[in-house]
Amino acid sequence: MTPMNGYDAYAKNRILTASPAELTLMLYEGAIKFCNIAIVACENKEIEKAHINIRKTDRIIEEFELTLDEKYEVAKDFHAVYTYLRSCLRQAMITKDPEQLEEVLKHLRTMRDTWKDVMKLTANGKKVGGETNIAG
Repeated sequence: MTPMNGYDAYAKNRILTASPAELTLMLYEGAIKFCNIAIVACENKEIEKAHINIRKTDRIIEEFELTLDEKYEVAKDFHAVYTYLRSCLRQAMITKDPEQLEEVLKHLRTMRDTWKDVMKLTANGKKVGGETNIAG
């Protein structure tokens, strides 16, 4: 086992101390990062690198989908969006078409930006004025 460097220790601590809302934001950021890497890899014909990063993006979206709370009506809408994004990713996996990934990236950025706005309005996902915690 290798010792952690300073950045690794920081990253681990950041995750361990993050609120559920912050973890969600980190997942969006990760999906965006991996999707960007996959786009560049597709453009450079780096098939294996593209494949790996498309899968990473898909796994994050799958996690979002699996953790939807079906008791809320909006979960159906999110399920539809996640299904669409995963369909685009499957197509990109086959064709290595950067345009499919750009479509996914566009939606991920919008969702991330909306999540940031929600976090601001709810004091980072904590209860505000007796309201329910947005992250569960």
